Amino acid sequence: MKKIALLSTLFVALFAVSSSAQLKTKTTTTKTTVVKKTTAPAAGAKVSAATIEEGKQLLSKSDCLSCHKTDIKIVGPAYNDVAKKYPANAANYEKLTQKIIAGGAGVWGDIPMSAHPSTPPADIKKMVQYILSLK
Repeated sequence: MKKIALLSTLFVALFAVSSSAQLKTKTTTTKTTVVKKTTAPAAGAKVSAATIEEGKQLLSKSDCLSCHKTDIKIVGPAYNDVAKKYPANAANYEKLTQKIIAGGAGVWGDIPMSAHPSTPPADIKKMVQYILSLK
Protein backbone atom coordinates (compact mmCIF):
# COMPACT_ATOMS: atom_id res chain seq x y z
CA MET A 1 0.00 0.00 0.00
CA LYS A 2 2.87 2.31 0.82
CA LYS A 3 4.29 1.61 -2.63
CA ILE A 4 1.05 2.65 -4.33
CA ALA A 5 0.84 5.84 -2.27
CA LEU A 6 4.49 6.58 -2.98
CA LEU A 7 4.06 5.94 -6.71
CA SER A 8 0.90 8.06 -6.80
CA THR A 9 2.68 10.91 -5.05
CA LEU A 10 5.65 10.59 -7.39
CA PHE A 11 3.35 10.56 -10.44
CA VAL A 12 1.50 13.67 -9.25
CA ALA A 13 4.79 15.43 -8.51
CA LEU A 14 6.18 14.60 -11.99
CA PHE A 15 2.95 15.75 -13.63
CA ALA A 16 3.03 19.04 -11.70
CA VAL A 17 6.68 19.66 -12.60
CA SER A 18 6.15 18.88 -16.28
CA SER A 19 3.06 21.09 -16.41
CA SER A 20 4.86 24.03 -14.83
CA ALA A 21 7.82 23.50 -17.17
CA GLN A 22 5.44 23.64 -20.13
CA LEU A 23 3.87 26.82 -18.79
CA LYS A 24 7.26 28.44 -18.39
CA THR A 25 8.36 27.63 -21.95
CA LYS A 26 5.06 28.46 -23.59
CA THR A 27 5.12 31.94 -25.06
CA THR A 28 2.27 33.85 -26.52
CA THR A 29 2.87 36.49 -29.13
CA THR A 30 0.41 39.06 -30.24
CA LYS A 31 0.76 40.65 -33.62
CA THR A 32 -0.77 44.06 -34.14
CA THR A 33 -1.45 45.20 -37.66
CA VAL A 34 -2.08 48.85 -38.35
CA VAL A 35 -4.03 49.57 -41.49
CA LYS A 36 -3.96 53.07 -42.89
CA LYS A 37 -7.00 53.96 -44.88
CA THR A 38 -6.42 56.43 -47.63
CA THR A 39 -9.28 58.80 -47.86
CA ALA A 40 -10.58 59.70 -51.26
CA PRO A 41 -12.58 62.85 -51.69
CA ALA A 42 -16.22 62.21 -50.96
CA ALA A 43 -18.63 62.17 -53.84
CA GLY A 44 -19.14 65.75 -54.95
CA ALA A 45 -16.16 66.94 -52.91
CA LYS A 46 -14.43 69.97 -54.33
CA VAL A 47 -11.12 69.47 -56.07
CA SER A 48 -8.67 72.27 -55.36
CA ALA A 49 -8.05 74.93 -57.96
CA ALA A 50 -4.36 74.01 -57.90
CA THR A 51 -5.16 70.39 -58.78
CA ILE A 52 -7.44 71.48 -61.62
CA GLU A 53 -4.75 73.81 -62.97
CA GLU A 54 -2.14 71.05 -62.71
CA GLY A 55 -4.49 68.73 -64.62
CA LYS A 56 -4.88 71.36 -67.33
CA GLN A 57 -1.09 71.74 -67.63
CA LEU A 58 -0.56 67.97 -67.78
CA LEU A 59 -3.22 67.69 -70.45
CA SER A 60 -1.61 70.41 -72.57
CA LYS A 61 1.65 68.40 -72.61
CA SER A 62 0.01 65.08 -73.44
CA ASP A 63 -0.96 63.43 -76.71
CA CYS A 64 -4.65 63.77 -75.79
CA LEU A 65 -5.02 67.02 -77.74
CA SER A 66 -4.43 65.23 -81.03
CA CYS A 67 -7.88 63.60 -80.67
CA HIS A 68 -9.73 65.84 -78.17
CA LYS A 69 -10.46 69.55 -77.83
CA THR A 70 -12.37 71.39 -75.13
CA ASP A 71 -15.42 72.35 -77.16
CA ILE A 72 -15.12 70.52 -80.51
CA LYS A 73 -15.38 66.81 -81.30
CA ILE A 74 -12.34 65.77 -83.33
CA VAL A 75 -11.67 62.01 -83.24
CA GLY A 76 -12.85 61.61 -79.66
CA PRO A 77 -15.48 63.59 -77.77
CA ALA A 78 -15.05 67.21 -76.72
CA TYR A 79 -14.03 67.58 -73.10
CA ASN A 80 -17.18 69.63 -72.45
CA ASP A 81 -19.29 66.67 -73.62
CA VAL A 82 -17.39 64.32 -71.31
CA ALA A 83 -17.99 66.71 -68.40
CA LYS A 84 -21.73 66.78 -69.20
CA LYS A 85 -21.95 62.99 -69.27
CA TYR A 86 -19.94 62.25 -66.11
CA PRO A 87 -20.59 64.09 -62.82
CA ALA A 88 -17.44 65.16 -60.98
CA ASN A 89 -17.16 62.57 -58.20
CA ALA A 90 -14.63 60.05 -56.90
CA ALA A 91 -16.25 57.10 -58.71
CA ASN A 92 -16.05 58.83 -62.10
CA TYR A 93 -12.49 60.05 -61.48
CA GLU A 94 -11.47 56.43 -60.91
CA LYS A 95 -13.58 55.02 -63.77
CA LEU A 96 -12.25 57.47 -66.35
CA THR A 97 -8.67 57.19 -65.10
CA GLN A 98 -8.80 53.42 -65.62
CA LYS A 99 -10.49 53.87 -69.02
CA ILE A 100 -7.70 56.19 -70.19
CA ILE A 101 -5.01 53.80 -68.96
CA ALA A 102 -6.64 50.79 -70.67
CA GLY A 103 -8.00 52.50 -73.80
CA GLY A 104 -11.09 51.20 -75.52
CA ALA A 105 -13.98 51.95 -77.82
CA GLY A 106 -17.74 51.94 -77.93
CA VAL A 107 -18.74 54.64 -75.45
CA TRP A 108 -18.36 57.56 -77.88
CA GLY A 109 -18.29 55.66 -81.18
CA ASP A 110 -16.39 52.92 -82.95
CA ILE A 111 -12.99 54.61 -83.15
CA PRO A 112 -10.84 53.25 -80.31
CA MET A 113 -8.95 55.42 -77.87
CA SER A 114 -5.35 54.27 -77.53
CA ALA A 115 -4.19 53.00 -74.16
CA HIS A 116 -1.90 55.12 -71.98
CA PRO A 117 -0.28 52.60 -69.61
CA SER A 118 2.96 54.56 -69.26
CA THR A 119 1.28 57.73 -67.98
CA PRO A 120 1.22 57.81 -64.16
CA PRO A 121 -2.33 57.17 -62.86
CA ALA A 122 -2.04 60.17 -60.49
CA ASP A 123 -1.39 62.44 -63.49
CA ILE A 124 -4.28 60.97 -65.44
CA LYS A 125 -6.57 61.47 -62.45
CA LYS A 126 -5.63 65.17 -62.31
CA MET A 127 -6.37 65.48 -66.02
CA VAL A 128 -9.75 63.81 -65.49
CA GLN A 129 -10.47 66.17 -62.58
CA TYR A 130 -9.74 69.11 -64.87
CA ILE A 131 -11.96 67.72 -67.65
CA LEU A 132 -14.88 67.06 -65.31
CA SER A 133 -14.58 70.59 -63.92
CA LEU A 134 -15.52 72.01 -67.35
CA LYS A 135 -19.25 72.50 -66.79
